[in-house]
Amino acid sequence: MKKITSSQFLLFLSLLALWFTSIAFGADTTHPEEVQALKDMGKTLGKKEWDTDIDPCSGQPPWFTSKENNNVTCNCTIPGENFCHVVIILLKSQNLRGMLPRELIRLPYLEEIDLTKNYLNGTIPTQWGSSNLRSISLYGNRLTGPIPKEIANITNLQNLVLEFNQFSGNLPPELGNLPSIQKLHLTSNNFTGELPETLAKLTTLTELRLSDNQFSGKIPDFIQRWTDLEMLTIQGSGLSGPIPSEISFLQNLYDLRISDLNGSDSAFPPINNMTKMKILILRSCHINDTLPQYLGNKTNFNDMQVLDLSYNKLSGNITEAFQDLLGLTYLYFTGNSFTGPIPNWVGNAKRPIDISYNNFSNEPPQQQSCQQIQNPTVNLFESFPMSQNGPIHCLTTTNDCPKTFNSFHINCGGERELSSEGIVYDPDLDPSGAATSKIMGSNWAFSNTGHFLDAQKPVSETYIQQQNKTGLSKLYQTARVSPISLTYYGFCLENGDYTVLLHFAEIMFTDDNTYSSLGRRIFDVYIQGVQVMKDFNIANEAGGVGKNITRSFPAHVRNNSLIIRFYWAGKGTTAIPYGPLISAISVTHVSTTTSGSMSTGVIVGIVVAAIVLVILIVLGWRIYIGKRNSFGKELKDLNLQTNLFTMRQIKVATNNFDISNKIGEGGFGPVYKGILSNGMIIAVKMLSSKSKQGNREFINEIGLISALQHPCLVKLYGCCVEGDQLLLVYEYMENNSLAQALFGNGASQLKLNWPTRHKICIGIARGLAFLHEESTLKIVHRDIKATNVLLDKDLNPKISDFGLAKLDEEDNTHISTRVAGT
Repeated sequence: MKKITSSQFLLFLSLLALWFTSIAFGADTTHPEEVQALKDMGKTLGKKEWDTDIDPCSGQPPWFTSKENNNVTCNCTIPGENFCHVVIILLKSQNLRGMLPRELIRLPYLEEIDLTKNYLNGTIPTQWGSSNLRSISLYGNRLTGPIPKEIANITNLQNLVLEFNQFSGNLPPELGNLPSIQKLHLTSNNFTGELPETLAKLTTLTELRLSDNQFSGKIPDFIQRWTDLEMLTIQGSGLSGPIPSEISFLQNLYDLRISDLNGSDSAFPPINNMTKMKILILRSCHINDTLPQYLGNKTNFNDMQVLDLSYNKLSGNITEAFQDLLGLTYLYFTGNSFTGPIPNWVGNAKRPIDISYNNFSNEPPQQQSCQQIQNPTVNLFESFPMSQNGPIHCLTTTNDCPKTFNSFHINCGGERELSSEGIVYDPDLDPSGAATSKIMGSNWAFSNTGHFLDAQKPVSETYIQQQNKTGLSKLYQTARVSPISLTYYGFCLENGDYTVLLHFAEIMFTDDNTYSSLGRRIFDVYIQGVQVMKDFNIANEAGGVGKNITRSFPAHVRNNSLIIRFYWAGKGTTAIPYGPLISAISVTHVSTTTSGSMSTGVIVGIVVAAIVLVILIVLGWRIYIGKRNSFGKELKDLNLQTNLFTMRQIKVATNNFDISNKIGEGGFGPVYKGILSNGMIIAVKMLSSKSKQGNREFINEIGLISALQHPCLVKLYGCCVEGDQLLLVYEYMENNSLAQALFGNGASQLKLNWPTRHKICIGIARGLAFLHEESTLKIVHRDIKATNVLLDKDLNPKISDFGLAKLDEEDNTHISTRVAGT
């Protein structure tokens, strides 16, 4: 055997030490390929703080911080591995503005990614389907497009949280192939279609949230397969009832929220075996039945905290047998048809009970009347028929009106306020509660139903909101909000016709590129029991957050009372403030005039000024008529089937062409956004009086568009002709032009995914095909370009600007055929 020299032995020791060093070093460092993947992901996400000069698995900032919402977690003890590997990425509320990274699949050991509450856009990469993720949370972003079917390839996936985004399309049937899924949260998106039957295979589900979507079809009976389900929410989902009887199989449910179903009346669902129930909401589900006796048995529902059966058609008596319900934290029987006496236990309630809007009776005489129950935790508003409510609807101990009024004005959520028009608005600062009705002014009151589930703020900061928004008058810097139903009630009013002005401004969301700006507040408005606005969104209608808007409605008062109700129908986001919000209310009799005394000198001055004004008006009118006659005759000769608006209507709608309402500049003049008195949003194209084109193009455009109707062409509502003022009134397109969407600056530029771009191209093609081939009038647009393609709120394209169009048929002589175009 050959003898080993000392030099060879030293070399062996050096190599051995180097080997151990490499092992030790590798075991505490991130795999180089994963470092590069994180670097690329940071660029895609917009996570600028990530510094790859610091090892991601070092446990040091910026990779690992003391805050639980901003960390990268590694596993350095994986058997057979000499490097650390990334297993969890938490980037919650980091104001990230990028896109979802497809580089994620280069992290083979990644188990969880949480990007909650950011400002990310784009779609879910199909490449994610080849990952080994157990949990995906994309809650609270701007993500769009359908759920890719490839997600179903992630066989280890347990949690898929897509709430509070802008996802759309049908749910892919492949989702039924997720063998381990436990949490599937889809609330507050734009999903459509019926629930795929393959979802019946998701027997491991524990939480399913489907609220605030556009689904169709009925709640499927295959829900009986989800026997592990603990939480189910279907509020404002678009689904129809009835609630299937198979729901009785879900005996592990402790939180069931179903509301605002479509469909016809149905019986009360069998829930008597759901003994673990804590929160039970079956609101506005068309339940036409009596109250099940088992609900009053505390032993069946020992853990019950919230019971909401409001706005159904429940009838019959609420007997003393239901007194165990006193132990609930919240109880809502609002808006049903209960009859008979109010049970004695209601008057003893120490927690909120709302039995408003029912048909109770105070007979026999020994039973409690609505005036005798003066419990601030019990809401009895309109709980009796009108004959027993009296003119003040169970709000006070007296039913007499000492006098009648012809108006009332409320600064909702604010102090006494004098408006610029000289109107004094009453203060409305009562913090309210979950079941409240109170008289606040000399002839008005309010009623609130509901509490904000999971709210962390005190009551005084929940129902009353005050925000200092730049550019808003004080009247719009305060508001009253409600989680379900808010009613303002005017009493002791003169009978007759009134004008109701509702003042709104969204003050609870931010106006920036952060998560807090992504909220969608949607609610309905009723006046005298008639729905006057459905799915009303303040920010959308006003043109943004922190901008005020007023809606005017006629109302007829009889029985000396007026009721204005704001109702949340389960739509809109609920993660950040939701529910109805109102800034101010002004109600005035149409015959109201200003009275007072004036001196003789003032009266004479007014009369003289009026006479002079009349003379000037007559002279001006003659000049005006002379200029108008020729054009008016030309316009009438067209025999157009369209509306003629007055300049006064247009000025009121556009706030006198306020610069804040200007939304663009057309080829012949500016374009303004306006709101008609009936609430319709319009776009007003003002043709410049200095334009060489003038009346001929005006008549050309009216003649063309009034003869053309197609979903892919912008709709003409009418026109206005007064003097040299020529205006066209179009439907309003929420997303401006295709040019703005593609090439605009900042927030005006939209991130259009490929399915949306394809839809836009198809729409443009259909519009042009109609113009060129399908319409009776064969039209060549001659100026089709991105600025002449407008996008509605759903990004559907509509072709506009026919002022340069050419008619192929020569027999329509009033249409221009001269050469034109860009």
